[in-house]
Amino acid sequence: MTPTPPGRGDTATVTAEEVAAGGIGSPPEPRQGARRSFLSSPVGRHVGLVIALVVLVVIGMVTAGDRFATGSNLRTVLTLAVVTGVLSIGMTFVIIGGGIDLSVGSLVALCTVWSTTVATQEMAGKSTWWLIVLVAVLVGMGSGLVNGIFIAYGPIVPFIMTLATMAAAKGLAEVISQKKTQVIRDTGYRDFFTGSVLGIPTQVIVFVLVAAVGWIALNRTTFGRRTYAVGGNPEAARLAGIDVRRHTMLLYVLMGLCCGIAAVLISARTNSGSSNLGLGYELDSIAAVVIGGTLLTGGRGTIVGTIIGVLIFSVLNNVFTLNNLDTSTQAIARGAIIVIAVLLQQRAARTELRR
Repeated sequence: MTPTPPGRGDTATVTAEEVAAGGIGSPPEPRQGARRSFLSSPVGRHVGLVIALVVLVVIGMVTAGDRFATGSNLRTVLTLAVVTGVLSIGMTFVIIGGGIDLSVGSLVALCTVWSTTVATQEMAGKSTWWLIVLVAVLVGMGSGLVNGIFIAYGPIVPFIMTLATMAAAKGLAEVISQKKTQVIRDTGYRDFFTGSVLGIPTQVIVFVLVAAVGWIALNRTTFGRRTYAVGGNPEAARLAGIDVRRHTMLLYVLMGLCCGIAAVLISARTNSGSSNLGLGYELDSIAAVVIGGTLLTGGRGTIVGTIIGVLIFSVLNNVFTLNNLDTSTQAIARGAIIVIAVLLQQRAARTELRR
């Protein structure tokens, strides 16, 4: 009697990778299949994004000439990308985890207003301007906690809950500020976050640090692995011992933390707190994440892809501005890019299912 090869006599030993690859003993895929596999892999998607970014840079150099290819313009592109970038890092975690957050723009506005009230600034004047930073971060995390509790334990659908929070936070910011712009009197706060280190803007450094911590958390920690698991299959994650509701709540707290950091950056840049400062950031951050290859259905995405997506939008807006194109044209272009990105995602998903 021919002995059974180790691990093949029991069907329970067949791995998910073997099933996904087409079963045991499947013939090698043709070169066309290998190319499709590469294009649908994270590296392949990143290569495509880098090519798109390079094309935009070339277009900028051709259409705007010397105005585009300057060090000061590069600083402008990076500085204007940091707020959306910080929000997009948090949004990447939320969307990979199977959620969505429409309230980030209003939460940024609320954080800027709450952290720049007369009372807060007076206390900061008696102690340190870092109190403004602390208040902004705590307000953001507290708001994220509210979202997380109702979404995870409510349960309320993320779209509905964050839509309600968007309206409520906007209204609260208007009540606190009485629809007026609150000027920041502490010059130390403004000078620190609008300064530079070795020629690199401080705001860009903050974004790089947030992105680095986000990458480590997503790729090198249990928290990141659980985020992928919860977004990919919540029921399987629950059966594997993951507290899905608790993890979902923490994802929105993390999103709130990013809102607080973004509020600090934008309030320092504008030297003010206002209920209008966060207008449109929820759409920009979601768009950057989608362009970066994160699936809206959850379970897949990368921080690197999100960063490239942020840079693509920042360069695109800069090229439009240098060529004196109106904001309506920019909005149409952003919408078209989002649609194309979603269509490409769906095509890649269908390709993976066929494999």
